[in-house]
Parts: sequence; C-alpha cells; structure tokens
Amino acid sequence: MGDPVDAVAALADPVRRALYEHVAAAGGEVSRADAAAAVGVARTVAAFHLDRLAHEGLLEVTTRRTTGRSGPGAGRPARLYRRAERDVAVSLPPRDYELAATLLAGAVEEAGVEEAVEAQARALGEQLGAEHPAADPHDLGAVERALAARGFEPYRDEAGEVRLRNCAFHALAGDFPVLVCGMNRAFCEGVARGAGLRGVHARLDPRERDCCVVISIDNNS
Repeated sequence: MGDPVDAVAALADPVRRALYEHVAAAGGEVSRADAAAAVGVARTVAAFHLDRLAHEGLLEVTTRRTTGRSGPGAGRPARLYRRAERDVAVSLPPRDYELAATLLAGAVEEAGVEEAVEAQARALGEQLGAEHPAADPHDLGAVERALAARGFEPYRDEAGEVRLRNCAFHALAGDFPVLVCGMNRAFCEGVARGAGLRGVHARLDPRERDCCVVISIDNNS
C-alpha cells in the first residue's frame, strides 16, 4: 500500500482528478478509451494518468478482452479501471478516529444499545435533511442532494430507487455490519424526514461495492 500523502497528492492534477471522479462515478470497470472520451483528453494521456492512480492505490486494474472474441486475431486484452476498495485518509498530526470508532462500536454491541444509536442517527439525519428542504414532498432529489453533501454518492438504479455508491461508514461496516447498517438506514430515514418528504422507506439490500441502504418513496402516501 502506497503512502496516503502521495495518493492524495496525485489528485492535485486536474486531469487526473477528473479521470478519478469519472471512474468512481461509473460504479464499475472503465476502459482507457471511455475515460479519455469522458474527460476530453487523448487516450495516451488518459492511460498515463490512470496508471498513476493505480500505482498510488486509488484505482484497481483488471485486464481482459472486451470484444467477446478469443484466440489469434482477437486483439490485445484491454486494461480496465475501477475505484479501489482502499480507504485513503491523511491527518496532520496523525489521528486514529477509526480506532476510536471501533472501540465505541464494540462497546455498543456489548451493551446492547443499538436502538439508542439508531435514534441518534435518525436525529442527526433530520438535521442534515433540514438543510436540504424538498420543494415537493414526493421528490427523492432532496435526499440525493443531502446525502451527496456528506459523500454518500447517491444514484438512481434501474427501478428509480436511490442507492449509494459509497458507504461513509465502510471501515466499520465489515466488522459491525448489523450495528453500522442499521445506523446507516436510520440516518437515511432521518434525512428524508428532515427534508420534509412523505412516504419514504429505507431498507437494507446489499449490492456488491454499494452501500447496503436503498431508499424508495410511495407517491401515494
């Protein structure tokens, strides 16, 4: 794993930052050609920057043929990029909030006070939602804006429901899935309530690389 300071510094270049953001928003594998077209640079330029991002551990690389053909004449395998699972954080001077969160999460599970945590998450969600009031009480756009402001990267899936590409609590979710996912769901419910929406439902529906929470709305409510 590379130095986190070097990884963050790699994003100072505006082209490299734009390429990283495009790959992250894609939610899957992106080719050099697609990334170059999206950002408006030459393929060779995109390849250089994408490989730099991979070297710093910000992107993961796979190599496979995308033509559906194999054998002689099928062409060279393409390099495909997707956002890395690695978390990168820089704190000067060094702080270890993840350790503190792990200790607190363990204590919560030991004490069996998950309901109190969810109540607090819901209350904080309401505060955030109130900062992004909905003009229409049946418009999930207010929830998307509020959650985007906190780095959850919301998007609409094929059913029109809101899913989250990024779990803001990812570092804890692997060790404390019941606690953290329940807290996350309650937080999203609070956001919807604070924004003034009606008929919103938040449920757990894990999908690879996405946050486990899915948000939908009953327009008949």
